[in-house]
Amino acid sequence: MEQNIIQIASNFKYSGKIVSYKPLGEGHINKTYLVITDKNKYTLQMINTHVFTDPVGLMENIYNVTEFLKIKIIRNGGDPLRETLTVVKTNNDEYIYIDDSGNTWRSYLYIDNVITCQEPTSFQLVYDTGHAFGTFQNMLYDYEADKLNETIKDFHNTVQRIKNLEEAVKKNSSGRAEQVQEEIDFVISRKKDCSLIVEKINNGKIPLRVTHNDTKLNNVLFDKETNRPICILDLDTVMPGSILYDFGDALRIIGSSAVEDEKDLSKVHFLIDNFRIFTKGYLDSIGRNITEEEVALLAFSVKLITLEIGMRFLTDHINGDIYFGIHREGHNLDRARTQFNLVREIEENMDLMISIVDKIHKGQQVNL
Repeated sequence: MEQNIIQIASNFKYSGKIVSYKPLGEGHINKTYLVITDKNKYTLQMINTHVFTDPVGLMENIYNVTEFLKIKIIRNGGDPLRETLTVVKTNNDEYIYIDDSGNTWRSYLYIDNVITCQEPTSFQLVYDTGHAFGTFQNMLYDYEADKLNETIKDFHNTVQRIKNLEEAVKKNSSGRAEQVQEEIDFVISRKKDCSLIVEKINNGKIPLRVTHNDTKLNNVLFDKETNRPICILDLDTVMPGSILYDFGDALRIIGSSAVEDEKDLSKVHFLIDNFRIFTKGYLDSIGRNITEEEVALLAFSVKLITLEIGMRFLTDHINGDIYFGIHREGHNLDRARTQFNLVREIEENMDLMISIVDKIHKGQQVNL
């Protein structure tokens, strides 16, 4: 494939002559290259169509959302070429190019002089990350989310996720269910939690919004010179949903003291300071474009999404590790146990978390 990169790149509307390319990043889903012309730089990426089975619908979402964001960014006096992704279409004015081997490609304008961060090394970084995702939601509050394609069906449908677990336990195709009864009971005892947000979306008490659905710290680009967040990356899972999913998933990660697959549960704790500071950044930037019902459920959303991800890992372990990649025996079980340990600590801190949200929402002073 390597020798065909220039040929593939030549099918996109690049400015100038292509002079070089090189592999870019360490993504596990899509293969990515930096393509350099004598006038500009571009990101060229092969889409994993096993994960994203509707690449046209996916790119339609990304194009329409980023074009909408550009209007807001310009209105706010920002730089639309740095503060959101810019889709580069093919010479045929399409979102994707399919090569002779059937691989599907897309391209973006490359954003230069930026960095990504893998760990929350300071409270300022935690605040800035919350502020970045809150700004993203703030700019998209009036986008008609029901016009987006659902690129991964039932992605955060926690009612369906627990049904999947129950079916996996019933089938027990790997013979592992008996060995993880404690973990199964942990999830089933919290089954009623899984329907709360889904039901509120269905009955209109929580608005359907544009959601990112992968709100990791390393999906925020920071300017090299100012260290300020400038752009949200990885819009592949942009879909209709609830902002509670994004808030909860961000804090599932940035609020954890340990990596996702930590085997020593004594190292796994929920960082209440990170919760407070992220929440401050998020609510500072989302402004009035959040409902009272959403505010009331922010703390709960952290528990729910952490439980959901844990049950997905547990389901895959019982199914024989057929979805998530593993690197050791019991890897998915380790991941599930880490999430469940976080859930326990979140539950212990729930009253405090609700109080923190309430104080920030009311404009009371919260120190970084």
